[in-house]
Amino acid sequence: MNTPLYNSSIIDTYIKLIKSKYNFVNIGELLSYAKMSPLEVADQGHWFTQEQVNLFYERLLKLTGNENIAREAGRYAASPEAMGILRQYFLGLVGPARAYSLIGDTVNSNVVRSSVYTSRQLGANSYEITVTPRPGTHEEPFQCQNRIGFFEAVANLFHPRLPRIEHPECMFNGDPVCRYIVTWEQTEAGFWQFTRNYAAIAILIIIAFCYQANQVQTIFMVAPWALVLLLAIKICSLRSEKNALVTSQKSLKDLTDNLFKRMEINYNNALVTNEIGQVISRQTEVREILSSVIQILEKRLDYSRGLILLSNPENSRLVFQAGFGYHDEQLAFLGKTTFHLDRPDSKGVFVISFREQRPFLVADVKDIEGNLSGKSQNFAKQLLSQTFICCPIICEGESLGIIAVDNLKSKRPLVQSDVSLLMGIAPVIGISIRNAKLHEAKSNQFSSFLKVMAASIDARDPLTAGHSEKVTEYSDEICEELGLPRAEREMIRVAALLHDYGKIGVPDAILKKNGRLSDLEYEIVKTHCHKTRDILEQVNFEGIYREVPEIAGAHHEKIDGTGYPKGLKGKDIPLGSKIIAVADFYEAVTSQRHYRAPMPVDEAYRLLREGAGTHFDRNIVEALITCRQRAAQEEERAARKEA
Repeated sequence: MNTPLYNSSIIDTYIKLIKSKYNFVNIGELLSYAKMSPLEVADQGHWFTQEQVNLFYERLLKLTGNENIAREAGRYAASPEAMGILRQYFLGLVGPARAYSLIGDTVNSNVVRSSVYTSRQLGANSYEITVTPRPGTHEEPFQCQNRIGFFEAVANLFHPRLPRIEHPECMFNGDPVCRYIVTWEQTEAGFWQFTRNYAAIAILIIIAFCYQANQVQTIFMVAPWALVLLLAIKICSLRSEKNALVTSQKSLKDLTDNLFKRMEINYNNALVTNEIGQVISRQTEVREILSSVIQILEKRLDYSRGLILLSNPENSRLVFQAGFGYHDEQLAFLGKTTFHLDRPDSKGVFVISFREQRPFLVADVKDIEGNLSGKSQNFAKQLLSQTFICCPIICEGESLGIIAVDNLKSKRPLVQSDVSLLMGIAPVIGISIRNAKLHEAKSNQFSSFLKVMAASIDARDPLTAGHSEKVTEYSDEICEELGLPRAEREMIRVAALLHDYGKIGVPDAILKKNGRLSDLEYEIVKTHCHKTRDILEQVNFEGIYREVPEIAGAHHEKIDGTGYPKGLKGKDIPLGSKIIAVADFYEAVTSQRHYRAPMPVDEAYRLLREGAGTHFDRNIVEALITCRQRAAQEEERAARKEA
């Protein structure tokens, strides 16, 4: 009873009949009673259950009082108003014989899943159709009447008169199957073909009789007129066949156009899912994920506009995150609008979709205005929404937000297949958002751990506290100035933060000494580089961070090979180490130390340039100076503005 068995085209034909002949019936109330929606009926890819179909017929019978309504609806499939895909398909088959011969293949795959249709030709204008129920299904008598009407409609497409239907076996009378014998009058093309063939035979018989009777003169008198008559019949037959072929060709063209449109929609839908999967698999930040998804929806799908709302960290409000198709004023309005999740009386569609984790397809906002709060009504009014779909974004049973699309009056109506598409996309978005948040939490935890490690060194001497963070700041500025990729910048940032961690093994007496270091003390201080590398190698750095120990441990190497601990030269020194070396020198000489006062910035620039090419990389030195000068100018402008 709850298995989808009947294509929406069946109910769509009923609806069109009601609009044409029973306009007193409230279609909205009828569909609601049957647990259907207008957009499900309009969607040719949607299927209804036996329970829904039974409820629909039960209510319709009560409203119309017409016990033949099912058969009448079946016949109505032939009307021009019921221009569905099946009508176009059958019209493309030229004649009823061909249509009935293919009725099994057509109905079984496109209309009904509850039973199997087979057909067998009995004569030139007669077919036997057998309907066998599938195991586990249970149809109702009104569906048998609807079938009879449909079989009548097939012949009625080609001929104004209804065919004769015999029903010798019926499963509702205890027979195992329903068997129908359909007999129809010849079509115009069939009539002229029949007349042409028998006229030719008649003329040949007359000529043969005259020849046997030695009536040669009669043959010469009759033959010209007979040929003229035969030619006239032939012309009428050809004209009739041509008209039938033209009609068939037009129907086939309409059918092909519809199929191509459906193929294009399905292709786009497949591309959307594929693109979203590929793009968001490479993203690790929520904002980037949502931006990518919105761009793909705008590019691939036939929607006027779309938006994504996510719940805030407290799960108390839905907040706008990304959207497309809105002008600047509407985007500003969206940015200021939130929907309360912590109010039990909130009854907006977005809030209900989030709470109950179910989609909504609204054909017209006016239909639900009575159920909306004043704020939600104002939201719909401001955005000029007419018809929209709202789907929850869910991951592991938890609602994260909603995705909504809408169409303006000039666009196509939204249907149930649109809901299915968005409900397929939403979980992918949900999983990506959850993964991004987990990655963000892990990244924050990692950053906190690194800062604690760096602070544990700086805390040994209040005078040098903050050194690691300053070196990290300068290193990051240099990376940005050089245009390095974000992943490489992040790796260098971590190495800069931990570059002096090996000093944990240097005694305080040496580390905090006020005067110059002795040669032995200096050698002990120099050991902090390889100690940094050795300690950091014990940390399970993964991915882009695997080079951190090597880069952090080589920040005292020099271009000319006079550095330590390995005496590396030029290109053998990792780029990150060269960057940290410049940043470390600049921070050290411009800060207060036990043995000297901070050096003026211009003097630090001079020393860096003097060491460029021998101790430091020339491009990195200039990058640091450019960044620091720019920062100084910005600070000066800010100070003047405050003054």
